[in-house]
Amino acid sequence: MARAALIWDPALAAYDLGDAHPLNPLRLTLSVELMDAFGILTEDALISPRPATEDELLLVHSSGYIEAVRQASDWNSDFRPIMGLGTDDNPTYPGMHEIAALTAGSSIQAIDEVLSGRRTRTFSIAGGMHHAHKSRAAGFSVYNDAAVAIAVAQAKHPHMRVLYVDIDAHHGDGVHEAFAGSADVLTISLHESGLYAFPGTGFPGESGYGPGVGFSANVPLPAYATDECYALAFDEVVAPLARAFRPDLIVAQLGVDAQHDDPQTELGLTLPGYRSLVRGIIELGDELCDGRLVALGGGGYHVVQIVPLAWTWVMAELLGRRLPDEVPESWRTAVRARLGEEPPRSMGANDRFDSAPELAGNVLALTKERIREVRAAVFAHHGLMP
Repeated sequence: MARAALIWDPALAAYDLGDAHPLNPLRLTLSVELMDAFGILTEDALISPRPATEDELLLVHSSGYIEAVRQASDWNSDFRPIMGLGTDDNPTYPGMHEIAALTAGSSIQAIDEVLSGRRTRTFSIAGGMHHAHKSRAAGFSVYNDAAVAIAVAQAKHPHMRVLYVDIDAHHGDGVHEAFAGSADVLTISLHESGLYAFPGTGFPGESGYGPGVGFSANVPLPAYATDECYALAFDEVVAPLARAFRPDLIVAQLGVDAQHDDPQTELGLTLPGYRSLVRGIIELGDELCDGRLVALGGGGYHVVQIVPLAWTWVMAELLGRRLPDEVPESWRTAVRARLGEEPPRSMGANDRFDSAPELAGNVLALTKERIREVRAAVFAHHGLMP
């Protein structure tokens, strides 16, 4: 059984972006409570995080931006939006710097646990805030924990090869930006096309620059992309590139907002399809880098019905545990009492997405075309046939 751990502290969910904001901290709390209800969170499977230091944050973010975050954290009525802070996507709140730094520290710690050999797999569930840029907040992201954690690891282990795989519905633009000039980090993002979805980037031609040309692979999927589309992208882009790259570590952003019921996106992934993708990534870790895998959270905005099911399943899989499909009644009772909402009975094994045959055919054809474009832009740089 793999030695795995969840990086968690309730302080990671101690933020308040407003009742209408999609990044509801209950996503995290309910997920951890469901893990606990299943009995998979033993004392050995939990690690408390520590905040990222300013020196660590400076590996990715500018000093001026970090200072702006600090100032925005001391919110008052005189604060004016700056550097993406104070917007509808990234409203300010007291303690924002501290919570964002703790989130970044969680992902740093997740990588350190794996590289030290103390753990084989870790899950930084509050992580995956992949839209933050060097000097700008964006897409609900203040500090880019994924980029910061990878940069910290590379500072300690120069030229370590890191494969970053992002299956969030939105392009992992901040991580792409941070490493687009590096041949030591291969970023692969499967996401809803920027023609339709935030952040409007992530096209096949965005394949890196300088030494990093060919080390950024972006697969923009059409709206309503199905499990079949995702499986094709994994088999024809993710797996061959991973095998050619031979990473020392895999970092996987496992946002679940590509699921077909998510309120923020227009994709057609099912929970079984999501599980298949995650299993594929875990198996690549076992095959290529002795199982070394760091999972991050990310998007997913169906707070009760989807996110806890997906991320509880992820944690069980990292631990090498198999869960029944029936959701524990203790968790359902607690959720019902807290929210007045009827929680799911099933973990989603029978989740399906049905679309008209002609639509499915068009979506698959578009997916194949995008995959051909990605392969043409990237594969030759890895000695693969486009």
